[in-house]
Amino acid sequence: MVIITRRRVIAAPGRHTGGIVSAMTDRLSPGDPAPEFTLPTDSDGTISLADLRGRKVILYAYPAAMTPGCTKQACDFRDSLASLQAAGYEVVGISPDKPAKLAKFRDRDGITFPLVADTDKTVLTAYGAYGEKQMYGRTVTGVIRSTFVIDEDGKIERALYNVRATGHVAKLRRDLGLD
Repeated sequence: MVIITRRRVIAAPGRHTGGIVSAMTDRLSPGDPAPEFTLPTDSDGTISLADLRGRKVILYAYPAAMTPGCTKQACDFRDSLASLQAAGYEVVGISPDKPAKLAKFRDRDGITFPLVADTDKTVLTAYGAYGEKQMYGRTVTGVIRSTFVIDEDGKIERALYNVRATGHVAKLRRDLGLD
């Protein structure tokens, strides 16, 4: 049984775990302040949310660079980047990968927006994008594929959890009125 409140998903006792699942994932909602961060990038620098203030930001969380689903999603953002930027959006990808792996991913797939490394998963957790999830019928702990649209003032405009790797960018573009 899973109890869902407005901002928190709490897993209760179940057969699959034999006990109470301890991790809780805080979820962000429209109007919430976006958690601040300063993280290393794929290009040996750092980026912070404060650096992006005054611009709209699409921050998307993905589990692992250079995996099939994450590659598809990153390439979809790459291929839509010009139109997203024309509409005033900056795109930033975040994963628990190390900066060196992100640089390889960027170079291999021609990613043209910043990828940031959250190796200790602190920022992913603050955004509700790290915690328990279902994978192939099992409960596991990991990155919850998510997308956050952050307005110019640093407030969450949209918080989308458990998004699909394929087709998500096209749906996001439609939801933002870009198509």
